[in-house]
Amino acid sequence: MERESMEYDVVIVGAGPAGLSAAYRLKQNNADLSVCVVEKGSEVGAHILSGAVLETCALDELIPDWKEKNAPVDVEVSSDELWFFTGDQKGTKIPGFAGPKTMHNTGNYIISLGNLCRWLAEQAEALGVEIFPGFAAAEVLYNETNEVIGIVTGDMGVSRSGEEKDSFMPGMELRAKFTLFAEGARGHLGKSLIARYALDKGKDPQHYGLGIKEIWKVPAEKHSQGKVVHSAGWPLSESGALGGGFLYHLDNNQVVVGLVTDLSYSNPHLSPFDEFQRYKHHPVIKAHLEDGERVAYGARVITKGGLQSQPKMSFPGGLLIGDNAGTLNFAKIKGSHTAMKCGMIAADEIAAHLKNTDDESFQATVLESFDSAYEKSWAYKELHMQRNFGPAQHRWGNFWGSAYAFIDINLFNGALPWTLRDPIADHATLSSVETAKPLVYPKPDGKISFDKLSSVYLSNTNHEEDQRCHLVLTDAALPIRDNYPKFDEPAQRYCPAGVYEVVESNGETTFQINAQNCVHCKTCDIKDPAQNITWVTPEGAGGPNYPNM
Repeated sequence: MERESMEYDVVIVGAGPAGLSAAYRLKQNNADLSVCVVEKGSEVGAHILSGAVLETCALDELIPDWKEKNAPVDVEVSSDELWFFTGDQKGTKIPGFAGPKTMHNTGNYIISLGNLCRWLAEQAEALGVEIFPGFAAAEVLYNETNEVIGIVTGDMGVSRSGEEKDSFMPGMELRAKFTLFAEGARGHLGKSLIARYALDKGKDPQHYGLGIKEIWKVPAEKHSQGKVVHSAGWPLSESGALGGGFLYHLDNNQVVVGLVTDLSYSNPHLSPFDEFQRYKHHPVIKAHLEDGERVAYGARVITKGGLQSQPKMSFPGGLLIGDNAGTLNFAKIKGSHTAMKCGMIAADEIAAHLKNTDDESFQATVLESFDSAYEKSWAYKELHMQRNFGPAQHRWGNFWGSAYAFIDINLFNGALPWTLRDPIADHATLSSVETAKPLVYPKPDGKISFDKLSSVYLSNTNHEEDQRCHLVLTDAALPIRDNYPKFDEPAQRYCPAGVYEVVESNGETTFQINAQNCVHCKTCDIKDPAQNITWVTPEGAGGPNYPNM
C-alpha cells in the first residue's frame, strides 16, 4: 500500500521544550512557514518527565510576556538545601557558599515540565503550527544523495507476528526542507543519525543517568511551597555508584521526590528503582513524605556527558536539538533552558536560510551556520564553563568530584586550561557477578517505599497488546547464554518498570520481555552490556500518560 505524503517547510520530531521552542520561533520569524510537530505521546506532555527547576532565561527570550499569558510557571524557589548523605540515618548539610554555585536556585521556579510543554504547544498552535500527538516518527526519509528529507510515522494495526490487522493504517511520509530531531535523551532516530553521519567522531561516548520521580500529596503542615532539597552520597555510595537525589515542594501541597542514578555504575546487582525506594527512607527525605500519599510515578534517562560527548548537531537536511544532542547541564541538573535555546537557534538559522533560498533552487543542506551560532550562544558558553563537572564525578566520586567542581566553577568560572575526558561508555562498566558485592534490598513497606508494578500502574502506561514488540533483541539467545551467567542478567534490575524478567520453569531459564510495562525511559538501550537491546517506537500514543510530570 502506497503511503500518503505531506509537504512542510520544517518537520519537528518531539513536542518537548526544544521542539516546541523551535516551532514557535519559526513562526515568529516567518508566519508563512509551514511547520509540523509530531509527538509519540497520546497528548503533548504525556511523555515529558523532569525534576524540574526552571531557569526562565530562554523562556524570557522566546515569550517575554509569559506571565501575562498565564504560563504554568508560578512557584518561585523560596529556600535551597544541599546535603551529603553519609549513611541511612546520617548526613551533612552543605553551606550555600561551599557548594557549586551552579546548584544555587535563587530566582528559579519549580514547575511541571509536562504542563509547560502543554502551554508552549498552545502558544505554537495559536501561531499556526500543526501538532500531531499520537504519531510516532518511526523512520528517517533519505533521498538518493543521502540527505534527510523528512520522516515516516509508524504503521498502526500490525499484530505481534507482523501481520496487518483489520485496523491496519500505514504510516505517513512527512517531507520537509529541514527536519529537526528533538526526541529527548537517546532518541532512537537521533541514535541512527549519529551513526549514519558519524556525528560523534572524536567525541567521548554519551553518558546518562536514570531519573526516577514520584509526586506526593502531603499534609498542609508538612508543605513548604518553593523549598528545594538536593543530595549526594548515600544510598548509591554504598555500592560505589554515583548520582543524587532531589525533593521539591510545588503548590497545592504537592512534593516531588526523585533519584538520578548514573548509568556508569559497575555492580550488576544494583537496582536504581530499589535504591530510590531506600533513598526515601532517609530521615531528611522521609520527614517530607510521612503521612502523605503517592499520586504519580515515572522514569526517564537524562544525558550528562556534556560538551565532550555532544555530537555534531548538523547534517544534510536536518539538526539534532535539545537532549537528543546532549544539551543538558548536569552541573545544574537542568536542561530545559538550554534545550529551548538550542531550538530557538535552530529556528533562527533555518528561517534565515529559507528566506534566502527559493523553492526551485532548494537542496537539503548541512546548516553549518547553526554550529557557529550555537557556539556563540550563552547555552554553549554555560556548558563549556561546566564541562568538567561530570567527568570529575566519575573520576573522583561525589565528594572529591564536587570539591574539584568548587575550585573549577566557583573560583575559576570553568576557565582552567584543560578538559577532562570520560571515554568508557556506560554499557561497558559492569563487573561480573563473581567480583561484585551482592546487594539485598528490603521489602517495600507500602507507605514510603513500593514495588515496581504498583509504581508502573501510577504512570498510566499502556500499549496496544497485539503489536510488534518495540524492544528488539539482536540475538534472542544472548541474555541467557551470555548476560545471565556473567552479569545475572542486569536488565531485570536496571529497568524501573519490570519489563525484563528471568523466568525459571520446568528446569528451563527464559528471558521474558513485558513490553506492555515500558515507560520509554531508554535505560535498556543504553545499559545492556552487549548492546543487544534496541528500543524502537511502538504504535503512536503507547507508553506512559503522565498528567503533570
